[in-house]
Amino acid sequence: MAGGKKKSSTLPSRIQKTLSSVWQDKHMVLFKAEYTFLVTAVLWFLEIGINIWVIQRVEYTEIDWKAYMDEVEGVINGTYDYTQLKGDTGPLVYPAGFVYIFTGLYYLTDHGQNIRLGQYVFAVFYLITLLLVFRIYHCTKKVPPYVFFFICCASYRIHSIFVLRLFNDPVAMMLLFGAINLFLDGRWTLGCALYSLAVSVKMNVLLFAPGLLFLLLCEFGLWKTLPKLTLCAVIQLVLGLPFLLVNPVGYVSRAFDLGRQFLFKWTVNWRFLPEDVFLSRYFHQALLLAHITTLLLFVLKRWKRSGNSIWSILTDPSERKETVHKLNADQTVLVLFTSNFIGMCFSRSLHYQFYVWYFHTLPYLLWSGGVKKLAHLLRVLILGLIELSWNTYPSTNYSSLSLHVCHLIILLCLWLNPTPALPSQKSENKAKRH
Repeated sequence: MAGGKKKSSTLPSRIQKTLSSVWQDKHMVLFKAEYTFLVTAVLWFLEIGINIWVIQRVEYTEIDWKAYMDEVEGVINGTYDYTQLKGDTGPLVYPAGFVYIFTGLYYLTDHGQNIRLGQYVFAVFYLITLLLVFRIYHCTKKVPPYVFFFICCASYRIHSIFVLRLFNDPVAMMLLFGAINLFLDGRWTLGCALYSLAVSVKMNVLLFAPGLLFLLLCEFGLWKTLPKLTLCAVIQLVLGLPFLLVNPVGYVSRAFDLGRQFLFKWTVNWRFLPEDVFLSRYFHQALLLAHITTLLLFVLKRWKRSGNSIWSILTDPSERKETVHKLNADQTVLVLFTSNFIGMCFSRSLHYQFYVWYFHTLPYLLWSGGVKKLAHLLRVLILGLIELSWNTYPSTNYSSLSLHVCHLIILLCLWLNPTPALPSQKSENKAKRH
């Protein structure tokens, strides 16, 4: 009983102490990463009101929602041949997870007719995504809290993608950020399962795959990584089984079409090129080569510990001479976000809804750069220029060029910032003895 009273009496005192600390540091609350939780909590509740206001006051724009509903309606009516499934904007080109999730939305929104309800569902997706993203930033404590205003309240394009367009991209990214949170908690198997579900909604999540594979090998070695990769593959197989049984080639070629051709009129990043160059297979191959080369350079020169063989990560962690052990939150997030960002830099085309693929990762990448003299104002300016590039419709030569310049600056800053070294067994043992 006395213990209970003591416990209850210490809670108010702890709250009072916290409030006192906040008041003393009131001028630094927006600049100290230790106040991330406080600032993000306030912004998250503000976002509830902002989303309601946007839904009620800004006109919904039909782009893909009706096509999504037509595609899943075909499945509901008994068509399991992927080559026969299509909507107003073309054939179904997303994996099976998309079909199941949007089938649920189909029934929830009265066969896709109750768009206002769909908007509120996507507002919930948005708020869940923000919670997951804010938790990642809280775990890493790298970005000053004032920056979070720019990644939620200030972005017109992101609100539009979620609640005014109802694209499938936000659903995939919500699942992806959920998987990253599980990785940060050390729940790698469950995280891999959720990651595979994200891939089953939209294939862009595969841009995180090189970084994830590297982290799995670092954490578990080759043999213990294989079951997790198998789990990812089995989930894809089970989800796609109804379609694979009818037309396996049709399903794989449509759901995982890596050679899909994009229309020049929608490109955000390559507007300054002639259309024939944009459509050229040689240009696509050059981008793929640049993508793979940049990834390899980061793996060999930045992600891997200097002085160690790349082959060492294939062995079991307990058998390694350098005895690299647990990854910390900063290492995990930096590798995953960088892997995705490199893919965005060398993408064959970026459409407006693709902004959500990396939007929430940009502040972390900018504040992870190795250029210490890159002032806060310059970082915010880069975020603003990227936002402006994505909000310029139709895209122009200048908006596309400015986007590439910003990408190049971020990529160079990341290159100048090697991933923090992993702890060695000797240092761990020494710490334990003390």
